[in-house]
Amino acid sequence: MGARETALNALIACRRSGAWSNGVLKEYIRRDRLDGRDAALATRLCYGVLQNRNKLDFYLAQLLTGRLKDLHPAVRDILHLGLYQIYELDKIPDSAAVSQSVTLAKAYCKNPRAPALVNGVLRRAADTKGTLREPVSYADRYSHPEELISLLKANLPKGKLEPMLIADNQTPSTVIQVNTLRVTPAALAERLAREGVAAEPHGWMPGCLVLQNTGNLETLPAFREGLFYVQDPASRLSVLCAQLPSTGARVLDCCAAPGGKSFAAAIAMEGRGEIVSCDIHPHKAELIRRGGERLGLSGIEARVQDASVPVPEWAGAMDAVIADVPCSGLGIIRKKPDIRYKDLKQTEQLPELQLSILRNQAGYVKPGGVLMYSTCTVLRRENEDVVARFLEENREFAPEPLALPEVFPKNETGMLTLIPGEYDTDGFFICRLRRNV
Repeated sequence: MGARETALNALIACRRSGAWSNGVLKEYIRRDRLDGRDAALATRLCYGVLQNRNKLDFYLAQLLTGRLKDLHPAVRDILHLGLYQIYELDKIPDSAAVSQSVTLAKAYCKNPRAPALVNGVLRRAADTKGTLREPVSYADRYSHPEELISLLKANLPKGKLEPMLIADNQTPSTVIQVNTLRVTPAALAERLAREGVAAEPHGWMPGCLVLQNTGNLETLPAFREGLFYVQDPASRLSVLCAQLPSTGARVLDCCAAPGGKSFAAAIAMEGRGEIVSCDIHPHKAELIRRGGERLGLSGIEARVQDASVPVPEWAGAMDAVIADVPCSGLGIIRKKPDIRYKDLKQTEQLPELQLSILRNQAGYVKPGGVLMYSTCTVLRRENEDVVARFLEENREFAPEPLALPEVFPKNETGMLTLIPGEYDTDGFFICRLRRNV
């Protein structure tokens, strides 16, 4: 089984059962025993189709003699894969894209005419490359549903919408956080070079490296020895803004999986202090425990706990609470491209859950302690509006300016929204609140 068939199976699973592409793709790559090269191709094909689905349909409508809506779903998936290779990838010969797509049609389509249809459409696509009409609307050009575009437009500053849509369809950089308790960034970069991975210092986040030629990072000796973990700079920045003391503190990370913020907090505190790292799902709490063990971060206690349910013994006991709450995820479309196609109505009740979690977590903060609220979305109703409602009810808390790297403007509000397309990060919201009494 090759990369194209693995990608097709992942696309079918996403379409039929609503599976998340990143999870199902990893599972299928492992199941099909793809090597590093084929795994990378399967990933690029699956994500590329999801990132460009509307655009590919725009082209298909010009190439078909019949109606787009009459295509069998599996035929449409196969045509998407073929078109993406022909129009978006320059290292795959058109002939290979056509022949492999026909092979898939023979294997996955019951209609005996499907292979001929796939062959004809894709040959026409190759012959007319560069001559078809190009999409004009944002919905077709960047493959985001109109409803989502309208929502983003209402929430983003002027001039930020199109750069975000572009960024959503780009391959994000692989950024790792160096475990500086075990190795320096420079020494790790040299070590990774010996292991075949190019690494450069991150442009503005200390202790981070940007990687190229990564393959499967988990197979690297440097990874197994706990010298680094993968984390987006935006997520790391939210912990940096907490300004945790290196003398040690008691920190609660209430929605912690897969554990990146807990790991960043432990490293920021130089291995001192105590971090209670929670998730509602036992298997995710186990992921945190194993990750901390691999990194040698003994001060992390992984615990199964619902962030909205009070824990009496934690009342007023934490120097800092990190609340990176469940959200619509619209800031991480570049990493989970199928988020754009999810039903937005299912996200409308999230602010109530987010406020409930924030209220509960606030009770754990000591007087003088810090409460960090964050999401990976750019919607005000999940960000500033939740904070505003919380502050109306909790006068003992107040926003505090964020200490940010020099690349950012000076912050006085205690809140920051990172928008994809600005600083090469995920979309993210960060708010720092201080408990005064």
